[in-house]
Amino acid sequence: MKKLLCLIVLPAITILTSFTHKPLTWVAIGDSITYLNDHPDETKYRLTKGYLTDVVEKLPYIHYVNQGHNGWKTTDFAKSWDKLQIPSGDVFTVFLGTNDWWHGNRLGTWDDYANNTGDSTIYGCFRIILDKLHALNASAPIILITPMPRGDFVYINNPKNNAWGSYKPKDGQTLEQVADAVITIGLREHHKVVDLYHDKKFAVPHLVHYKRVKDPQTGEYHNYPYPDYTTIPFDPAQSDYAYPEDAADMTFDGLHPSNKGAAEIAKKLVKVLKHE
Repeated sequence: MKKLLCLIVLPAITILTSFTHKPLTWVAIGDSITYLNDHPDETKYRLTKGYLTDVVEKLPYIHYVNQGHNGWKTTDFAKSWDKLQIPSGDVFTVFLGTNDWWHGNRLGTWDDYANNTGDSTIYGCFRIILDKLHALNASAPIILITPMPRGDFVYINNPKNNAWGSYKPKDGQTLEQVADAVITIGLREHHKVVDLYHDKKFAVPHLVHYKRVKDPQTGEYHNYPYPDYTTIPFDPAQSDYAYPEDAADMTFDGLHPSNKGAAEIAKKLVKVLKHE
């Protein structure tokens, strides 16, 4: 009886919330992690419910606008903003930085943000992006999301596209430095920050259960957990895809959230968005 009562009460709460809260338009700025929410076919349906969909299921008075772009960096948004025709929103999220790190974009310093020095640094690009959002709606809250940690990424549609994880630097910079810059901007500009990078649930050992690659000595496939897989070479031309379905944990490919990972991101965002 108690179980039946819960099943009746929970939908009722959701319906009541949708009627008692004014409708909100949420504009989500991001890279492929955001983009894939509406393109599950490009994940071979390893992802079937992205974090955007999960949020609006829990907060049905919110309507999202997906401005995620595959492979984009802060520099791409800063340089191409006027071509994107991004609409005004009641709340904005900015979830960027992982591609900047991998492509070696220079982090810069707080001074690049404060002095609006342009799009040559990540700090400078964030200033441009946030200024553009303020111009769309000066009263709309902006929520910053730090990049997640990364395991070894292998693109499910083209294994030749692969990259090592955030467990070591790229071009002299760590992904944590990028995450810390996002946190700094949020603190100094009084924007809320959802910090995924320092959340233990997203720590590198939890991103995948294993990476399936050939043992260099025997040539036989073996399922290597972290950190063992970091020292085993992967040859996309001679190997099967490195992440079978049961390898998925918080991500399905070492980088992009699985349903489990997306649900955790959504859970964190709901806590923030329900107060807007």
